[in-house]
Parts: sequence; C-alpha cells; structure tokens
Amino acid sequence: MRNELRTGKLGELKLWQVVLPVVFLLILISYSLILRPRLLDQDAFPLEIIFICASAFTIAELRLLGFRWEEVQKSITDKLGRALPAFFILFSIGVIISSWIICGTIPMLVYYGIKIIHPNILYLLAFLVPLVFSTLTGTSFGSIGTIGVVIIGIATALDASLGITAGAIIGGAYFGDKLSPLSDTTNLAAMTVEVGLYDHIRSMLYTTLPAALVAGSAYLVLGFVYAPAAGSGAEEASLGLLESLRDLFNFNIFLLIPPLVVLGGSLKKKPAIPVMACSIFSACVLSFLFQEYTVSDILVSLVSGFNVEMAGWTEGAAPLAATLLNRGGIYELVELVVLTFVVFIFIGALDHIKAMPIIVDRIMGKAGSRPGTVLTSLLATIATTSITCNQYATIFIIGDAFKERFDQLGIPRQVLSRSLEDYGTMMVSIIPWHAGVVFSVSMLGVPFTDYWHWQLMSLVNLAVAPLLAVTGIGCFYRKDQPAK
Repeated sequence: MRNELRTGKLGELKLWQVVLPVVFLLILISYSLILRPRLLDQDAFPLEIIFICASAFTIAELRLLGFRWEEVQKSITDKLGRALPAFFILFSIGVIISSWIICGTIPMLVYYGIKIIHPNILYLLAFLVPLVFSTLTGTSFGSIGTIGVVIIGIATALDASLGITAGAIIGGAYFGDKLSPLSDTTNLAAMTVEVGLYDHIRSMLYTTLPAALVAGSAYLVLGFVYAPAAGSGAEEASLGLLESLRDLFNFNIFLLIPPLVVLGGSLKKKPAIPVMACSIFSACVLSFLFQEYTVSDILVSLVSGFNVEMAGWTEGAAPLAATLLNRGGIYELVELVVLTFVVFIFIGALDHIKAMPIIVDRIMGKAGSRPGTVLTSLLATIATTSITCNQYATIFIIGDAFKERFDQLGIPRQVLSRSLEDYGTMMVSIIPWHAGVVFSVSMLGVPFTDYWHWQLMSLVNLAVAPLLAVTGIGCFYRKDQPAK
C-alpha cells in the first residue's frame, strides 16, 4: 500500500483516514472557539494556531500513510501559487483605503451623506449611507463602527426607532462587505473557489440586489409608518464630525475619480490589481493637488495608514473623526494575509488525498441534483459559520469541500462562491453568538433582540438564495455540460 500511495494511487485509502484531519480540525475549532470562551470562561485560541496544529496533524498522518514530504510540499505550494494574485489584492485593499482617505474621497462622501439626512427618510438613508461606504471601503465593521455610530446618534436625537435604524445600518454595511471588490471575504471566497473576482461579484448580484431593493423599499415605507420626530438634533449630533471633516479636507467633485476608476474597471471586467493601482495613483495625485498634506504624509499613509495628526494646521479632530479616518495602509490586512497563508497550508495538504471532495461525495451520494447540491452548500455554510463563528474558516472549509462536486454537476463555481457569502457573510449579523453581533451591539448600543427582525437585508437574502437554487435563475447551468 505504501508503494501505491507514493505513486499517487489513492484508491486504497480508507474513509476514516481521509476524514481524520477534518475531524481533528473540527475538534480544535469546537474547543478553542466555542468551549473555551463560552463555557470555560477562557480566552479563545488564535485561529492561526488552530490551523497550524491542524496542518501539522495532517502532514504527520500523510507521512505515516507513506506519502513523501516532497509530494505534500508540492501540493501545498501549488495551492499557495494559485492564491498568489488574491494575496496581492489583500495587500492592495489597505493601500486603496488610506489613499481614498488622504485625498478626501471617503471624508467627502461621509460629509455629504450626513448633510442630506431628513427625518422621514432616515431609515432609508441609514441603509444607503453604510451601503455606499462599505461598498467603497469593503468593511462592514468599519462602516458600523464609524458612520453607523453617527447615524444611530442622529436617530436618538430624532426619537426614531433604534431597532429599525440599527437593522438598516447593519444590513447596508454587510451589503458592501459582500459586494465590494475591496472586501476581504469577497476576495477570499473568489480565491478559495478559484473564480475571477468580478465573476464572483456579478454572480452575487442575482441574490444581493433583489434583497437590497426589497429592504430599501421597506425602510422607505417604515420612515412614514414609524416617522421620527422632526427637530434640530440631527445637525447637533454630527456637528463635531462635520466641522472636523471640513477642517481636515477640501472637497470638490474631482475626488469622485478614484471610486469611479474602480467602478469603471469592474464594469469593463478589467483585472482587479491594475484597476486598484490606477485608483491608488489617481488618489495620490488628487491629494497632492487639492489637500494640504505633504508628499511624505501621502507615502506614510500608504504604508502605515492615515492619521488625523498629520493635519498639523488644526487644533485637533473630533474623536469620531479619528475613529472614522485613522485606518488603511499596506499593513491593514496583514493578519488576514498570515491567516490565509496558514489555512492554505492545511488545505494544500488535504488536497493531496482529495479529502474534501471525497467527504462531500460520500455525503451527497451519487444522485445529487444541481438544486440539491446548491442548497446543501448553503446549509453547510450557515452550519459551519454558526459552529466556528469565523467566516474565514467557513469559506476555506466549505469552498474547498464543494468545488469538485459543482464541477461534476456542471454548476459554475461562482454559484458556490456566492453561496458562501449568501449564507456566510450575510448571516453573521443574525447569529446571536457571533462576533459580528457582539461588535454591532457594542458599537450601536442596540440589543440584538431589538434589531435582528429589522435587519431586512439578510432576512430577505435568506429566502432569495434558496429560491434561485430551486428555480435555476442566476445559476448559469451549462447546457453543453449536463450533470454527470
């Protein structure tokens, strides 16, 4: 058997040998991320350590089964090599955020977004403003923790429903976290399933846009049904932030160029990295032309992130302005890059024995239909997200498990990458014990029980995704490649 394994003949492997590394990982995750923090009142283990231990266990098992180290190493490096373009994108995301801040693009959008808020359309704008902000920055947490805090303060001043407002803010923030080409989960889903970034985004439009249209319409109606009390509180609540933004930046229409570059590149299906580079370059030029920051400030922000202390001509920015603007730089996502690298070592080792496809094939059986396969991937995604409380782990585990099954049935992989976000990224804000809920509650000060049923974006998406799977709409089934 050892000789057969060395020559790549994997038919002699028993199921328990294939499943063992996955079971070991699930045990580690359950103990480290669930039992320790929730039952033992101890700190959770870092996810990097969990996957390092799982990788070591997997490699040790493969060696005991007779596989040579050179074979395992090649499998790992091949997996990392295919992911290299996505690593470039992850590094670019932090740079593009800081460049958009120092040139004034993000501050200008926040400034005018706050200025146009009217009581009767408060809920709608509470949905749309974070939606735009998160789409341009790719961060749901950043949107909730900055502009979301501003909007919840305005809602408090207007005596509006904080539950509806919080639900709208969170839904809008996760819209961008799902669709933005700058989002870490968006890039990871495309990278793990090995599809183009913009192919992945276009696939998600089939579920995300209908959900957003329904949610936005509902928030517009709710603004008249549960109308906030009119008053001057809105201006007072955001006055400090608005003044700081005007002191720190000069606004003009040319500052829209950097996001328009990204939008145009997306629509024309241009490669993501060159498009991002062009956007960063245009932002740096605009900062030099229209802002008072020095060339040194611009370069430092690209590396270490923007900081309001760079504006030496002001007496000090409002605390909320610092929270909003102090971010970005090439090191912004370095932890995510390290985690991704470690996870791909584990997946690369598993790839050598085709562990995840074998497990999925045993679970699905030989007669799995296309709709049934898509529905199973959705259920597996939300189950894994609920158990691990970590969207990155879910994307890696489920994406790698279902790739070959989708290929066998002639289902394009962008349907799988979409499923990872439909029941992964979009659901984390309505899983009570998830870190996304804990963060949102702490930032907005609104209990989960008050907002979850108003988080219409995720709730509608929860119904739309399986509906498309059953009807086949937006699933791009290949007529020239029938299910095998």
